[in-house]
Amino acid sequence: MLRFLIRRTIGGAVILLIISAIVFLLFYAAPRDPARLACGKVCPPDTLALVKHNLGIADPLPMQYWHWFEGLFVGRDYDTYGFCDAPCLGYSFRNREPVLATILDRFPTTVSLSLGAAAVFVVFGVGTGMLAAIKQGKALDKIASSASLIASSMQIYVVGVFAVYLLTDQLHLLERPSYTPISDNPAKWFSGLLIPWLVLALIFTANYTRMARSQLVETMSEDYVRTARAKGLSARTVFFRFAWRGAMGPIVTIFGLDIGVLLGGAIITEKTFALHGIGELSVKAVDTSDLPLLLGVVLVAATAIVVFNIIVDAIYALIDPRVRLA
Repeated sequence: MLRFLIRRTIGGAVILLIISAIVFLLFYAAPRDPARLACGKVCPPDTLALVKHNLGIADPLPMQYWHWFEGLFVGRDYDTYGFCDAPCLGYSFRNREPVLATILDRFPTTVSLSLGAAAVFVVFGVGTGMLAAIKQGKALDKIASSASLIASSMQIYVVGVFAVYLLTDQLHLLERPSYTPISDNPAKWFSGLLIPWLVLALIFTANYTRMARSQLVETMSEDYVRTARAKGLSARTVFFRFAWRGAMGPIVTIFGLDIGVLLGGAIITEKTFALHGIGELSVKAVDTSDLPLLLGVVLVAATAIVVFNIIVDAIYALIDPRVRLA
């Protein structure tokens, strides 16, 4: 197991390095010049050269990437800003603030949104899928399958706007979506994120309901489950000890991927509900051609996805004893 984790960690680090290099190259393939954007419409050549020097983009492209990569481990010295401690992601082209500090300031919003929604859609999605599998072919199964199919076809930016209009503006049942740090006011933190949680849960629950139902139906027809029934074990024991455990592997896999993606920035959700998280920050970085900020957000998002992939691979064998990691 240890060798496997080391191998997967090294592979993840290589993936992150490749992703950062690709984003770096794609940024410079764009027609927009960040130095000219920062300098303004009327910018003499000598002023433009000074702006490029201050932004750290006067050097050749490979040297710029090397300076950025080196800053992650040993820090980086800027003529304008001074020394940036490792891990240094640079300074934003637009607001001149440290990229790492900007991301960390937005990260609690994304974490609260992602983990809260995940708790809701996993509980309801897997629970509904379990009931549908137990009542296979009956009315509850048909209703759950139909509802999940309808919910999976909905879009967050449509359901979100309708939910805010109905629950906030018309019925006045819930507060308008907002983010308050949980340390400041736990009740306001919960009420401000409840609508985004419910909307995200509605979309994701459909996938987990269908996945849980299909996996449980398939697992309950396996030989080892039939053998457990033949030994006289109770239906509850057979279901939770054998069928449920064998069906959870694929569900844990997609859950790890979903959490990684959400932590990397739920762009549409944050834009829909005007939440200032990592997703909204990435859109702003693209709009303003802010390379350090864009690289930092992409690195955080990719790291979240890679880390949760490694965690899922590590616990897969604990859930399903048939799996053995070489």
